[in-house]
Amino acid sequence: MRLKLWQVDAFAEKPFAGNPAAIVPLEQWLPEITMQAVAEENNLAETAFFVKREEGFYDLRWFTPTVEVPLCGHATLASAWVVFAELAPRIDIVRFATRSGTLVVEKSADGRNRMAMPAGTVEAFQAPEGFGPALGHALGVAAPSEIHFAPTGAGGTKAPLAVWSEAEIRAMNPTPALGDVLAREGYRALLATGQGAAPYDYVARFFAPGMGVPEDPVTGSMNCTLTPFWAKRLGKKQLRAFQVSPRGGDLLCTDGGAVVTLAGPCALYLRGEIDI
Repeated sequence: MRLKLWQVDAFAEKPFAGNPAAIVPLEQWLPEITMQAVAEENNLAETAFFVKREEGFYDLRWFTPTVEVPLCGHATLASAWVVFAELAPRIDIVRFATRSGTLVVEKSADGRNRMAMPAGTVEAFQAPEGFGPALGHALGVAAPSEIHFAPTGAGGTKAPLAVWSEAEIRAMNPTPALGDVLAREGYRALLATGQGAAPYDYVARFFAPGMGVPEDPVTGSMNCTLTPFWAKRLGKKQLRAFQVSPRGGDLLCTDGGAVVTLAGPCALYLRGEIDI
């Protein structure tokens, strides 16, 4: 079987920045074991597969190299780019039916397509003794000043949300010990964030060693949790965020209550075919 594949850098003005995602349109679903094998072979944070229902409406699923996840922002934005630029350029809105509800992406004339996603929540968290210092040690920085709990985290996974300074966020150097620290408490990922300096309202990083993603370059679903978190603290609805991964990602985020809108460009890296 031969399938078409696009690799798209989401939240990027040009290739080699933002977060790469592999996009594989299908006529019908493949067995899950096959889709997982393709995602493992691609070895990107996410491989997205979608099946067309009707014009502008698709079923969409996402796989990391090790697991299927219920929500992924950057691969949704990249999937919409493939629809708008390659498959159905005449349409301006695309809807994706997913395990997290129907996600809508609108084409924008400035190239920063707008993606509406469910807002995440943040709850109080009683950190186990030594958990904060252990997180800091595994990241090469001090213990976080605050630790909260994000029930949907990023990628739909429950995760702690920890606050550091911007300087500490930028200085983080994750070690394999981070996965062990998280796993001991039953977590697969960590949302790390801090208030940003102008022009950014906040900065963030997302580490998911338990999901086969040591560090995700740009994480749409994480910013759906961080947007309302920082909007409340800063008293504003529209925020500019920067994800401080080695590739970097610049996001425009709007807090709409139950929905967060993320706007960002995409850059094509490759068009290809795979044989399975």
